[in-house]
Amino acid sequence: MSKVAIIGGGIIGVATAYELAKLGEEVILFEKNYFGSGSTFRCATGIRAQFTDEANIRLMKYSVERWERLEEELGFDINFKQTGYLFLATNEEEVEAFKNNIKLQNKFGVPTRLIDMDEAKEIVPILNTEPFLAGAWNPKDGKANPFKTLFAYLFRAREMGVDAREYTEVVGLEHEGDTVTAVKFRNGGKIESVKVDAVINAANAWAPSINAMAGLRRDIVPIKPYKHQLVKTEPLEPGQAEPLVCPPSWNDSYIIQDGEDGGIICGSGIEHEPKHPWDYEPTYDFLVGVLRYAVRIAPPLKHAHVVRQWAGFYAKTPDKNPAIGKLLDNFYIAAGFSGHGFMMAPAVAEALADLVSKGHTKVPLDWDWYDPYRFERGELRSSAFQIG
Repeated sequence: MSKVAIIGGGIIGVATAYELAKLGEEVILFEKNYFGSGSTFRCATGIRAQFTDEANIRLMKYSVERWERLEEELGFDINFKQTGYLFLATNEEEVEAFKNNIKLQNKFGVPTRLIDMDEAKEIVPILNTEPFLAGAWNPKDGKANPFKTLFAYLFRAREMGVDAREYTEVVGLEHEGDTVTAVKFRNGGKIESVKVDAVINAANAWAPSINAMAGLRRDIVPIKPYKHQLVKTEPLEPGQAEPLVCPPSWNDSYIIQDGEDGGIICGSGIEHEPKHPWDYEPTYDFLVGVLRYAVRIAPPLKHAHVVRQWAGFYAKTPDKNPAIGKLLDNFYIAAGFSGHGFMMAPAVAEALADLVSKGHTKVPLDWDWYDPYRFERGELRSSAFQIG
């Protein structure tokens, strides 16, 4: 049995702790704030296999299959619902692009199909069909509650012996050559250390700082945080906009009905560089901009009251694909998810735990595609389809 330290208490770190504990490893999980306080509790809840490249499609098909079994496995209601994703085309060029994407997704078993606006209106009753020519529809995509999911993973991880510590900041890593030997952390007013056999950097937007502690260049994996915001309306009648609905050409704007209370979550590709590492301040400009798109997608929203607005980070790499894999002999990374960490978590956590514990995995994760050293080699991947 090895002792594995995980740095970062978002969904990736917590799920990986659970998966490692299932394999019999001793795990200590560090989070400098509260669990889920980074991107996880600020996400739009969406889960999809509708990507535009083989690696992400295959990984997310597997992840969706894990999501389908997760409530039974964890023994908790996580409010996972397969309510679908509906992407909308505004011109013939987009329709052709959708057809090509659908062909690729179908090749790997993802049941996306092209639908007309009559069917789209049946799926989303408040949809304004006039601007759109066709839709890419996958009914097996869906959504889940990020709060319930993270705490379900955390409860089971602790039950299996994971030492999960929130408000515990990692301040340094001791290493000999390419081997990390200990993690230094702040415990109250003093610095302590713990000997480890492996370390996983799951700090997402803050991952470059952890890489530097291991003796690597901060930019060996270039990850930059961008502030993304969401707006939520008062509850609407269930079934009005259950799928995530997005016309990509409208600045990647989207709406999705919250699976818990029926409010409509409105998002957009509008983003800003944060003013500081914890810049979660919502802005009025975003509120105005996102609602302009939302009421064009679904005109009845113009009569709905806004009840919440919040911000979080997309921790983006240059190609919007995460860095997953080994950086040093016993130092691993899973970060830079560019808005996709929540949906990918079940598959990535299982694969990463297998890699650390066994050196191999049955999860269809293309290690070459997500190779953390690809940036240093200048081998960027095709940009991941970054919506919701």
